[in-house]
Amino acid sequence: MNKQSTLTPKLVFKLWFALSVLIVGMAICYILITNYYSNQHHLATQQEINSPLAQHLINEKFTEDTPPFLEDGSVNKAVFGDLMHDMMAVNRSIEVYMLGEDGEVLYSVVLEHDPGVPSQYVDVKPIEDLLASGGKGFCLGDDPRDPDERKIFSVAHFENKIKNGYIYIILSGEAYQTASANIFSKYIKSFGLGAIGLTTIFTLLFGLGVIWFLTKNLRKITQVARRFKEGDLDARIDNPENTDISVFAHTFNEMADTINENLEEIKNVDELRRQLIANVSHDLRTPLAILKGYAETLQEKSEVLGKEETQRYLGVISSNSDKLTNLVEQLFEYSKLEAKQIEPLMEQFSITDLCLDLVTKYQLVAKEKNIELSLDVDQNKNIMVYADISLIERALQNLLDNAFKFTPENGVIKLKLDDSSGSCKVAVNDSGIGIAPELQSSVFDRFKQTSEGFSKDGAGLGLAIVKKIIELHNSTIEVYSKHHKGSEFTFVLPKI
Repeated sequence: MNKQSTLTPKLVFKLWFALSVLIVGMAICYILITNYYSNQHHLATQQEINSPLAQHLINEKFTEDTPPFLEDGSVNKAVFGDLMHDMMAVNRSIEVYMLGEDGEVLYSVVLEHDPGVPSQYVDVKPIEDLLASGGKGFCLGDDPRDPDERKIFSVAHFENKIKNGYIYIILSGEAYQTASANIFSKYIKSFGLGAIGLTTIFTLLFGLGVIWFLTKNLRKITQVARRFKEGDLDARIDNPENTDISVFAHTFNEMADTINENLEEIKNVDELRRQLIANVSHDLRTPLAILKGYAETLQEKSEVLGKEETQRYLGVISSNSDKLTNLVEQLFEYSKLEAKQIEPLMEQFSITDLCLDLVTKYQLVAKEKNIELSLDVDQNKNIMVYADISLIERALQNLLDNAFKFTPENGVIKLKLDDSSGSCKVAVNDSGIGIAPELQSSVFDRFKQTSEGFSKDGAGLGLAIVKKIIELHNSTIEVYSKHHKGSEFTFVLPKI
């Protein structure tokens, strides 16, 4: 046996590639999720640490000498502007704003406050939430420089006899965002490339091990399939339900069983063919030899044979011709049944009327053999069944022919119908020679006859044809017999 790999490189590569994509995808998701939550953690920490910043600014810088507003209600830009410049110079990541109580941006050194420029507003809801939590929560507020962004902030409320409002400090301003984006870009490149490189190496090593483990049962099934292909027809997958691909394992075992059954059927068909040739040769030889002998006799002695003797010779020829015709018809009929070329045409009909017709047809044969032939139906019921009338008639004819063949003179043959069990039981009973117990199991086999009947007419196909016909009706024919005490053949049909 040539040594072959159980898994193709293409399959291994596909499995490894799929696993690599999965792990790399997981690594990228992990990097992104880790970055997101670490960034959120950093922002929350920064906000909580710097939450007192706005209040500290108010406490230290806004006094009676340096009020936030002038007498006319305008912002004290000299004080507040210098204050903002100083704070933002020390920490360039922050942006300081003075807000009104309605969230209007009153002043900031990072915004334009020229006449005619519409005022900007900040949503006060996050401000109120953060103040209510005492600066301990994580809250994002509006960024006046970028209305689409929300950022961490520090806020404190101030009260003034001229005007009240808020000191609102963005803790991660534009400078912070720019620096953070640059740093993150460099970080993600180096970290990403490193992570992907390590992941690729890890996937290569780990993936091969995983593929070997996951395909263990597949390799086992492949080996069994190869053994089966090479002629080991008994090769099966042990304990298929314990494999990782139990459906495939069960399917293979079922397929192997089906192939074996088909091979066995082919062997049986081949055996049948040999039996057919042998039996046909035997059954055809005798009538053909008789036909040839009598025909030659008539040719050679036609001038010396009397009229009566000539007629006797012609009668023998005619009788053997009928035997040949009957044999060929039986062989043709059985071959079609065996090949399942006949489909029953199911219909409703009276089985009582059919049996009465058959009894009438066979009365002449019964009189010639001095046999009593009758139909036994309880209370003369008209029993309706659902079956193929022509096939059932053929089956009953074969059973009656068989009964007449093995029933001696002064015997009795009965057709019985019984519908007491909800279906119709059909029986053909005779008082003939019966069937020996050891032969009853094979009486329906093709080319089988009892030893007493082997020399009689027929090729042993009559009962085999009956069996095939009854099986087409999803029923079973049975025989009850005692040697030299008669036989009874029964089958059941669905009653309407």
